[in-house]
This record gives sequence, C-alpha cells and structure tokens, in this order.
Amino acid sequence: MNNETIQALQFTDLKKDVASLAISEPGKNAVMALEPSIHKRQIEAWLNEVTEGKKILSISSSVPIHGLQGIEYILKNLHKGIAFRPDQLIGLYEFLDTIEKLKRFMKDKESAAPVITSYMYSVVELSHVAEEIIRCIRNGRVDDYASKELLKVRKQISTLEERIKSRIEQLVKSSKYSKYLQESLFSTRNGRYVVPVRKEYKNNIKGAVLDVSASGSTVFMEPEEISIMQDSISMLKYQEEAEEEQILFALTGLVQEHEKEIKLAMELMVSYDVIFAKAKHSLMVMGTSPQINEHHVIRLAGARHPLLGKNAVPLNLVIGEDYDALVITGPNTGGKTVTIKNGGPTNGNGSVWVAYPC
Repeated sequence: MNNETIQALQFTDLKKDVASLAISEPGKNAVMALEPSIHKRQIEAWLNEVTEGKKILSISSSVPIHGLQGIEYILKNLHKGIAFRPDQLIGLYEFLDTIEKLKRFMKDKESAAPVITSYMYSVVELSHVAEEIIRCIRNGRVDDYASKELLKVRKQISTLEERIKSRIEQLVKSSKYSKYLQESLFSTRNGRYVVPVRKEYKNNIKGAVLDVSASGSTVFMEPEEISIMQDSISMLKYQEEAEEEQILFALTGLVQEHEKEIKLAMELMVSYDVIFAKAKHSLMVMGTSPQINEHHVIRLAGARHPLLGKNAVPLNLVIGEDYDALVITGPNTGGKTVTIKNGGPTNGNGSVWVAYPC
C-alpha cells in the first residue's frame, strides 16, 4: 500500500486517535509507526490481540501500564562510566515494580486472553534488582543502611553536629561572647556554624570571618574552638559522599548486568500499551473484528467509518462474489468517498470505481 493510498484512507488520522489513548510516549510513537500488512496471518494475529485486549478491559479498565518516563534515558546512558542518581534509580524501580504488577494482572486474565497474557512469560524475573534499589535508595537519597560504612559515617556526623550545636548554643549565651554579639543567635554559612559579631569587636573573638552583613556592621565568625570539630565534619562528609558514590556505581552496575532483560521488559510494556490503546479505541467506536480472506472478497454489513463517530450512516457492501467491479454515483455528500474508504483498497480482482458528478 503506497503513501497516497494511506493518505486517502485517513490511516494517519486514525493512528493519531489510537495514539492519544496510549499511556507512554514510546507507546504513542509505536502506534504512529504502525503500517498496514498484506499478510493474512499477521492481520489475524493483530486482530486477536485487540479482541483479547477488549476482553481484559471488560473485566478491568485499569491496566498497570507504566509511562516509561526516564527509562529510555537510563538505557541510553548505560556503559558510559557515570553513576545514575537516586531519582533516576527510583524511576527504574517504579518501572520494575509496575512490570511485576502487570505480570500479576495478566496472570489473572489468562483464561480470557490466553495469547496476550502469554507474552509476559518472556520477561525474566527482575524483582531482585528492584529490591536492591529500594533497599539502598529511600526518600530521594542513598539510605543510611545501604552499607555499614555509610551508616557508621553518618552516625559520626550526626554525633559531631549535635556536639557543635550544643557548644555554640552555650557560646552565644555565655558572658564571654554575648557582649560582642549583635544578637544571641547563631546561623550557618556554607554548612558551618557562625555567630553574628559586631564589626568593632571582631578582634575580641578568636576565629575566622566567613561572611559580612549587607550593611557591613555585622561579621559572621566561626569561633576557633568549634572550628576543629567542623573540620572533622567536613572530612566525614567527604567520606560520606565517596561511599554514596560507590553505592550508586554498584547499583548502576547491577542495572548494566540486566540491560537486555530490562530492554525486553520495556519493549513488552510498549507492546501492551499499543494493544490496549487499540482495544480502547475499538470499544469507543464499537468496533468488531472482521473475518479476513484471500479470495478478494469484501463484505461489509452495517460498517461505519471509524473517524465519523457513532452518528455515521452504516454501510452495506459486497464485492468480489457476484461481481468484481462496482460503480458508485450520486450527489456530493452522498457517501461515495466514505464507501471507498470503508472498503479500502482492493487487491486483485475486486475494483471499486467512484463516479463524481460534474
């Protein structure tokens, strides 16, 4: 079928309607990439997928299809020597979790749709990958319990921070410091605790100036006695970052080990997205599965053009049995074009000729 015929039949317009019902962007793209087939077995297989999809939707209209946001990015950026960030890994976890939900969902529908449910058997078990990701990543960050070393370092940081906070609270309330302070409060600059000292008294307090107020009347100083503790925290935070990076690289490596399986799972998710988009569209237009033949016979009974909606006038047409050619004539808007679009292009003996009035 050439492009001119496809355009005349409004096949692209039809695909746009179906694509709008797909959940994922790859699913929408897959629908738009569909092309007609001239192979009977292939057509019948596609029709059966839609029929089974409709049976499933009649049982449950909520199918666990993942939107696949970020999954293509992850697969494209494997083996590039960079570790995936926590949010990217959580996105992958959600995809793998949805795959497991879809497997359970389809398993329950096996009696109603044996063919399309069997597609799930091609997916390799990936729950251990999902479990490792969610064990290590929680609340958008690497979890404390992702490794013993990370837990140890974070506990040390927490203990030191409590000690620093307690000590600086004592300093701002002490008689030694309070007379030099703009107010009895403390704050942080670049992650380090500072106290607000009046500019004229900055030499009365041992420590480093880390910032100055907009007016210049206040300097924010890090007292010398807590500087050593804050340096220790900085070193511990470097260790924390290094351990987090090591964990993220380990998770990235685990994903890379199962690249083929994840790609297959994604392809399957796209396939289901396309099938159920077709099934939803078929239900919307009250579509039925036609019988396909190789005898060049077209027999339409109460057919409606899918782009014209429920109010379209039904068409009855037979060609290829008693006669192999048909001339249609009549006034404008009489249904000639819709008839040929419903009948579609004939292959072989059958021919439809439309005579337009002058």
